[in-house]
Amino acid sequence: MTEKPQGGKPGDDSAAEEAVLKAAEEAVTGASADELAAAKREAAERTADLQRLQAEYQNYRKRVERDRMTVREIAVSNILETLIPVLDDIGRGREHGEVTGGFKSVADNLETVVAKLGLQQFGKEGEPFDPTMHEALMHSYSSDVTEDTCVQILQPGYRIGERIIRPAMVAVAEPQPGSQTASGPDASEKSESDKADGAAES
Repeated sequence: MTEKPQGGKPGDDSAAEEAVLKAAEEAVTGASADELAAAKREAAERTADLQRLQAEYQNYRKRVERDRMTVREIAVSNILETLIPVLDDIGRGREHGEVTGGFKSVADNLETVVAKLGLQQFGKEGEPFDPTMHEALMHSYSSDVTEDTCVQILQPGYRIGERIIRPAMVAVAEPQPGSQTASGPDASEKSESDKADGAAES
């Protein structure tokens, strides 16, 4: 009696194992690809979140710094504004020769400190009158000026940066009414030419 062989051929077992391994590898590869894509999406979302948080933090820092500088400028401005009458007294004392000795050293130091803090004095005789910087307390006419001019500084002005703390109090001179700015040989020749043209037309 002939016995049947146990199992399949060795070649059949090998092919089956390869098929199983291949299927498992494909399943693992497919799962890994999906997981990798999901991980990339999550990483991109987290990166976007971090960038957004960083931008918000930078904006917050800028706002805080800007507010801090504004508060500092206001505080310094208020202090300097209270010192202006003292600076006026020092200026009047200098005009009368009373700033001498130890007081002169104190006055010089005070003026140096306020200048370092940004306080600037302005207003000079002969400069054009600017209503945004000057306040006219006296008014006159003069043939020596061709535009509104500060001819006397009654009280200097002060500013911090572009902000006017106090306008300069000045005496202003305007050009003499009816005064002719044109003069000299050219003006005479023009006058004679105008007369000749008028005679020709008549």
